[in-house]
Amino acid sequence: MTQDCDASTDTNIDALVRSRIRALRLARGWSLDTLARRSFLSPSNLSRIETGQRRIALDQLVPIARALDTTLDQLIESPNDDDVVIRPQRNEQRGATIWTLARERTPFEMSVAKMRITTPAPPTEELGVHPGRDWFIVLSGTAELRLGDRLILVEAGNAAEFSTMIPHAIGAHDAPVEILAILSHDGERAHLAPAKGTTEPETSTRK
Repeated sequence: MTQDCDASTDTNIDALVRSRIRALRLARGWSLDTLARRSFLSPSNLSRIETGQRRIALDQLVPIARALDTTLDQLIESPNDDDVVIRPQRNEQRGATIWTLARERTPFEMSVAKMRITTPAPPTEELGVHPGRDWFIVLSGTAELRLGDRLILVEAGNAAEFSTMIPHAIGAHDAPVEILAILSHDGERAHLAPAKGTTEPETSTRK
């Protein structure tokens, strides 16, 4: 029974890889001849690969992936529902609920997160710094952006970008605020990691 399940899974992934190759080729407007020339394979071999008439070999997938400007991992990765549903992480001490939207690090070492903040920005003496720049847009409510001694109110629809070498923090003004933030690697560690003295954020479906 287990062998049957494994065979079925392999077949499904194989079919998915073939469809990805064809879809990526067509999205670029390439003929079989074009992809064949770029991947140093024959058009007939590519045709049989796409239609399932030929078993896909690793030494064929590598040049195909390179020609399509993707990676071998992306071509063969198995679909998983865990990569679709993004569950919130709550941290009561920070007064924030966070949805991390970028699951993989981007080429520029940035991450994207939606944040719901319920507490005001902390006082100046509690602010932190880290290298880089942060950016956020307010989806609803009004955000308090504390930069050193300044308190800047950022309303819904407005965005803010600032040097994170200035002591800073983001809070909610009068009512909960929701923001979409783009953070550097250092910004992610500063703003998305658990607050000092706490454990990892509790996974919850509550908002």
